[in-house]
Amino acid sequence: MSAETRLREDICLLAKSMFDRGLTGGSSGNISARLEDGRLLVTPTGSCFGRLDPARLAVLEGGAHVAGDAPTKEVALHSAFYDTRSATGAVVHLHSCHSVALSVLPDTDPDNMLPPITAYGVMKLGKVALLPYFMPGDPAMGKAIKGLAGKRSAVVLAHHGPVVAGKDIEAACYAMEELEETAKLALMTRGMGPNLLNEAQIQGLVRKFGVEWDE
Repeated sequence: MSAETRLREDICLLAKSMFDRGLTGGSSGNISARLEDGRLLVTPTGSCFGRLDPARLAVLEGGAHVAGDAPTKEVALHSAFYDTRSATGAVVHLHSCHSVALSVLPDTDPDNMLPPITAYGVMKLGKVALLPYFMPGDPAMGKAIKGLAGKRSAVVLAHHGPVVAGKDIEAACYAMEELEETAKLALMTRGMGPNLLNEAQIQGLVRKFGVEWDE
């Protein structure tokens, strides 16, 4: 099996896993992953994560659609991460329930929207930026991500959903799942005065695991 064939199958397998567990529904969400030659495999526009066909994934080369079905309209979101974070091997965007809910609450911190509830939330995501609302498909979303200058591997678009970049497809999907679970915990404990990780504990994780944690 070629590396491209394996990656195509991995995209579809992981997408179906997230769909089956309700992390995204209908025809929402999109995934991209970089091949060794720099081309991107991208889920098609209007496709359902539960029924993706590996052979029909879009192929982009130099930003141009060269094979497969038409790509998601959110290509600008994905390209922004590849352009600003050289280690990015895959990008996942979902419309997951709890992170969207957290994005619309008035006291959510736009610089660091997830409270430090668990060690893995810090380790896998670093600080998650909350970006303002954009119309779906608006290229300005990509510009907003580029404006972060590669300092964040995960963002949440208000009223829309999270976008996460990882070194490969598995890392991106696992970090996405951590984001949604942390958002769920944040909502479950909201107003209860939970004991969060303190600054010393956070910095211990940052140093030990090389977490990106800008001031």
